[in-house]
Amino acid sequence: MHFKPAYSRGPLALGTFCRGYAVLPLRLGTVWCSFLVSKQDRENMEKCIKIIENIIEKCIFVVRNNIEKCNMLYRKIEIEIEKYLKSDSKKVLVIDGARQVGKSFIIRHSGQKLFKNYIEINMTQDKQGDKLFENTSTVNDFYLQLSITAGEKMGKKEDTLIFLDEIQEYPNLLTLLKFLAQDNKFKYIASGSMLGIALSRTSSIPMGSIEVKHMYPLDLEEFLLANGFGNLALDSLRKSYSSLASLAENVHNKVLDLFKKYLLVGGMPDAVNAWLESSNIVKVRAVQNEIHTFYSLDASKYDKDNRLKIRRIYDMIPSLLENRKKRVVIKNIEQKSGKRYGNYADEFDYLINSGIALEVKAVSTPVFPLLQSSGKNLLKLYLNDVGILSGILYSNNINAILNDNQSVNLGSIYESVIASELQAHSSTLFYYDNKEKGEVDFLKDDYNTLSVMPIEVKSGKDYTVHSALSHFVKNDDYHIKRAVVLSNDRAVKTKGKIIYLPIYYAMFL
Repeated sequence: MHFKPAYSRGPLALGTFCRGYAVLPLRLGTVWCSFLVSKQDRENMEKCIKIIENIIEKCIFVVRNNIEKCNMLYRKIEIEIEKYLKSDSKKVLVIDGARQVGKSFIIRHSGQKLFKNYIEINMTQDKQGDKLFENTSTVNDFYLQLSITAGEKMGKKEDTLIFLDEIQEYPNLLTLLKFLAQDNKFKYIASGSMLGIALSRTSSIPMGSIEVKHMYPLDLEEFLLANGFGNLALDSLRKSYSSLASLAENVHNKVLDLFKKYLLVGGMPDAVNAWLESSNIVKVRAVQNEIHTFYSLDASKYDKDNRLKIRRIYDMIPSLLENRKKRVVIKNIEQKSGKRYGNYADEFDYLINSGIALEVKAVSTPVFPLLQSSGKNLLKLYLNDVGILSGILYSNNINAILNDNQSVNLGSIYESVIASELQAHSSTLFYYDNKEKGEVDFLKDDYNTLSVMPIEVKSGKDYTVHSALSHFVKNDDYHIKRAVVLSNDRAVKTKGKIIYLPIYYAMFL
């Protein structure tokens, strides 16, 4: 390549032509010099620069992606999301779950990793702003509105992902998903925080065109991984559970310590990150309090007619769990006698379908499958995150949980964590209620034995005392093959049909 100097007092513009040559301005110290290069040389240089820029851009992406991977929390649902994104499924995947459980983050992470053109539209922001999608009812209208903000990213199906976040804000879009999927122009994924409510209010539910997966706060396995507990160690625990083996004392103490910290921190990603970054319970509680307040206020945006009753029921949950029976007492909601469960069906539906509360239905005659046996309007409600509950009950005092303070009844905390653990593993929650013989905390369908498996949760040292469970397993009409008692004790023991397991084995039930 030959350079010809073209002297000037200042730099000439790049690309300026002078007698068939292009000008290349360079600064040498404080002096500007301009060199003349041939047009072909200039084009070659520009190609080289472009290649170098692309390489640098890819390197930056890889570094950022690796840093993000190191810092981000592992979520099991990421496997399901990426499996869908790599498939040729004709359905649209919709991730449902309460706010603040990490839906948007994990979808964004997977989408940006797998697609060159990643388009994200937050419908809550759109509703508060331009309302571009408020009345969108046809595929062509949708493409037009989308092109206003992301026209340059609308490539081909194989390289373009469109993420519709908070889709419940516009029920019309839920119906439109069917036609977008049929049009097959782009890949779609959606998320919703109030999806159960939105679907119930949607006139044309596209059930054949969407696949709904539920996302919850971090379960105990995910929390252990976040705290440095490796996959090999988890596999070892799983094998010990499968063979009904007790852990070594030192391993038991380590896992039980992390379990107790999980009771304090819970599984909300922001709370877990605050814990990992600072080990400061005050910062963790600040995050939890903010989420709890947000949940309480959120009802007013979606159900203005019933918001006061919804807020009342939600605020009642911690105190209900401190009662002996723990179930919702209908007359206490508005301090009115004569009210029945049906008077508050909408309020219960909101709390449950929004994901901020977990329902446990009463069963008096437990027969496999349990869904056929439920029907009593006796209901227990648990908060969706044990960390939020422990913050409400004990604030910044961690000694009650970490030191097994005998003067404090931890029953509600222990039951809450098992409720959320079972729910996260796709179990519908039931409990046994019998006026004469008492209650059993949880009932679970055991598909291996085609029978019902009762589960009792004990936080104290008297975990072998359980009269209701003992009566339950002796009833031949129930055909019980095995029952489980969960406690802090290390030893795995079997007594008749009852198996005593350490509390952390709940993640493998």
